Amino acid sequence: VSGFVLTYFPLKGRGEPIRLILADNGAKWTEDVIQFPDWFGGKCPVKKESVFGQLPQFSDGDFVLYQSNAILRYLGRKFGVAGSNEQEVAIIDMMNDGVEDLRLKFIRLMFFEFETGKEKYEKDLPNLLSAFEKVLSKNSNGTKFLVGDKISYADYNLLDVLHCQLNIFPDCLSSFPLLTAYKDRIASRSKLSEYLNSEECKSRPFVPKRG
Repeated sequence: VSGFVLTYFPLKGRGEPIRLILADNGAKWTEDVIQFPDWFGGKCPVKKESVFGQLPQFSDGDFVLYQSNAILRYLGRKFGVAGSNEQEVAIIDMMNDGVEDLRLKFIRLMFFEFETGKEKYEKDLPNLLSAFEKVLSKNSNGTKFLVGDKISYADYNLLDVLHCQLNIFPDCLSSFPLLTAYKDRIASRSKLSEYLNSEECKSRPFVPKRG
């Protein structure tokens, strides 16, 4: 029995790339779901334990880790999907930082600027996505992954961020054939596909329901 426990809110959010890497690598994990009223109402002991007062929290047996990208890198190394040499390790890290930049822009839109900034964000999105299309084009003509011949933790992170964009802007990949094929190719990996098509995954919202 795996000792993996993901402690997070009842949404995809920053927990989803962690779920994707676990699912694709055949790992089982337990979800410890924290409800927002408990978290913000001071009824959640884990908030006081958290190093930075944030979730997700990830437990591997007695080992506890915070910060979603640190968790991703940890699991990347654990499952052997963090690069095959020093150069790949560095480039995967760089690409994951690029994904994080896009995620932060998306979070800002969804939580703070949805009514006022949606049009501008949609206009800027092709420019933001073009960097990933260009990177893909330079690796086996876009037929494989972000880096090298093997999937990495940055790919799981990018897949989720692309799903986030598509949830709000369904046509945002229409001018990006390599990114479209990449998204479909990774999502069709057997264990990942099984998770993505599960009721558990489908019923989990991308962000908290808007009031």
